[in-house]
Amino acid sequence: MYGLVDGNNFYVSCERVFQPRLEGRPVVVLSNNDGNVVSRSAEAKQLGIPMGAPFFEVRDLLRRHQGHVLSSNYPLYGDMSRRVMARLADHVPGVEVYSIDEAFLDLHGLTTFCGTLDARAHRIRQDVLACTGIPTCVGLGPIKTLAKVANRLAKKYPELQGILRLDTEARRERALRALPAADVWGIGRQYAAKLQAQGLTTAWQLAGISEAWARQHLGGVVGWRLVQELRGQPCQGLHPSEDGTLARQSISCSRSFGQRLTAFDDLWGAVSTYLSRAAEKLRAQHDQAHILTVFISQDRYDTRLPPPYTRSATLTLPAGPTADTLQLLTYARHLLAKLHEPGRRYVKAGVVLDGLEPPGRGQQLSLFAPAASAVPTLAHNARAQQLMVSLDALNRQFGRGTVRPAASVPPPAAAGQPAPWLGRAEHRSPAYTTRLEDLLVVG
Repeated sequence: MYGLVDGNNFYVSCERVFQPRLEGRPVVVLSNNDGNVVSRSAEAKQLGIPMGAPFFEVRDLLRRHQGHVLSSNYPLYGDMSRRVMARLADHVPGVEVYSIDEAFLDLHGLTTFCGTLDARAHRIRQDVLACTGIPTCVGLGPIKTLAKVANRLAKKYPELQGILRLDTEARRERALRALPAADVWGIGRQYAAKLQAQGLTTAWQLAGISEAWARQHLGGVVGWRLVQELRGQPCQGLHPSEDGTLARQSISCSRSFGQRLTAFDDLWGAVSTYLSRAAEKLRAQHDQAHILTVFISQDRYDTRLPPPYTRSATLTLPAGPTADTLQLLTYARHLLAKLHEPGRRYVKAGVVLDGLEPPGRGQQLSLFAPAASAVPTLAHNARAQQLMVSLDALNRQFGRGTVRPAASVPPPAAAGQPAPWLGRAEHRSPAYTTRLEDLLVVG
């Protein structure tokens, strides 16, 4: 059996741990740049506020009902997630961290020594709530997709007390008939529209489609595996790693700006900031990247602008894979120079690192390098690697961004002012658990 543990309204719950006055009130957390609603309390959902709603559309509604608005506080949410996952790891032999607020649990064999799975799930919920303050729901099933289905329904129906187990054919059928097809794990907006057009509205109907139709309309073999799992046939297992996380197959970092940017130097400051963060994540999972992509975007809602609104450039690194921030920045600047058009007003930028692999598999040198100096030597690589180790150690000890590339530092003319590419966060709460100055003081 597998379990799927999901934090209820996770971002809102993290905020309520440190602000109990928010209990019982409509609360929403906004996306980067205070644009859209990305987390809602139960009270906000009851007001009819949909996920992804633009903040300006729901501002007055929240004000009328004494609601509360918060900007995203990702350092806080990430640290609270780490604490939740650590508690889960104390209860089961294996954990697959699926997202910041979700984890699959390996429950095989536990009933022999630990009583019923329902009792174990209740203990897990109680322990996580007591130790972290985060309420959760637990779905139990013989297959990961069915555990996900059970979790969905456990959150939807309060009478289930946060736990649902699908361990019989009768329970599986009843659950699939109750779950809309659009809510099935892996069914996005486009697939949901295709299913709706075919009259397939429930997960039970989805489980009955043919292999040919699934392969043609639901992404090939991936869609067919999803259908098989809904039928009770396992197609995937747990994927835990030594540190409880899964290595990413690609790493991206992008943000919307707090203001429209036109100057190349401002765009370069944003790209260098995002690339530094992506490279840090790359080194944290002990990988290197073969491929670098840079993109910049204009406002797609500005009817005066012709498409395309987003332009991107991709480069297969000529000197082989690397996790060296400085080397990646050199390539990124050339890519950005190709994309930037003077006079254009940009609202977003980002980077993507692909083709990830561990170091030590042999470096692929360029046969057509313009000069020997263009290809890093082994001695240079060793020095660069040591520099990155020192960079990461300093930032871990003194805080992220303590040591960073000069390009990501605002110009002297903006001394004391936030970087022009930083998004708006007018309602952000303190970083209660990750910043010494923000620790709560009890008087």
